[in-house]
Amino acid sequence: MKTQYMYASYIKSIILLLLFSTIAMAQEEKKTVKDTLIYKQKYGLRLGTDLSKLARTFFDDNYTGIEIMGDYRLTKKIYLAGEIGNEERTIENEVLSNTTKGSYFKGGIDLNFYKNWLDMENMIYVGFRGGASTFSQTLNSYDIYNVYNQYWNEQFTVEEGTEFSGLTAIWAEIIIGIKAEIFNNFYAGINAQLKGLITETAPDNFENLYIPGFNRTYDSGRFGVGFGFNLSYLVPIFKKDKIVVQEKEEE
Repeated sequence: MKTQYMYASYIKSIILLLLFSTIAMAQEEKKTVKDTLIYKQKYGLRLGTDLSKLARTFFDDNYTGIEIMGDYRLTKKIYLAGEIGNEERTIENEVLSNTTKGSYFKGGIDLNFYKNWLDMENMIYVGFRGGASTFSQTLNSYDIYNVYNQYWNEQFTVEEGTEFSGLTAIWAEIIIGIKAEIFNNFYAGINAQLKGLITETAPDNFENLYIPGFNRTYDSGRFGVGFGFNLSYLVPIFKKDKIVVQEKEEE
C-alpha cells in the first residue's frame, strides 16, 4: 500500500513538472516584435480664398474685398504660407466720411502642432507673417464746427473729395488657426490674427483710419486684429513616406 502511494506521488510530481515546463516554454516562445507600417503623406501647394471677405462684400455696402491664400509644405510640421488681397473700405461717422482702397501682401510660415492619424493632413497651427500694403485715402467729406459761435454750435460740411495716394504700411502678425479636410483635398479653416504696426506713411494733418490687410486703426493705435474663414484645395505634387512603428507580441 505504501509502495502504491509513493508511486502515485511520483507520477503526480512528474505530471506537475511537465505542466510547469510546458507553461514556461510557452511563455518563453512569446516575444515582442515591431511591425512597420508605411503611409503616404501628400506634399503640395494649397490654394484658397477667405470666404469671410466675400460674404462681407455681399452684405456690407461700405466694404469690398478679396483675399487669395496659399501654403506649401516644407517638412512634416513647417509650411511656407502667404496671402495677397485687395480691399476698399468706407468709414462714416458723425464728423467725416473716408474711403481707403489698396492692395496688400503677407508672407511667413505656419507651424503645425496637430499629430495626424495615418495619412491625414489636418492642422492646428500658429503662423507668423510680415505684411506690407500700398493704398490711398480719400476724404469724402468732413464737418467743421464754428468755435466762435459756441451758443448755436454752428457747423458746416465740406465735400471736396481730397485724395491722398502713395501711402504705405508695414506690420507683423501672429495667426492661430485650424484647417480640416472636409472632402478629398478640400480644406475648411478658421483663424484669428493679432497685428502690430511697424511703420506707416500718413497724409498731412490726417491719419490712416483703415489699412488694407491690417484692418482698422483706433486712435493712432499700433495694434490691430482680424479673423478669417477660408476654403482651400490641395494640389498634390509629390508624396513622402510616413513610417509608423507598432509593437505587438507573437508566439
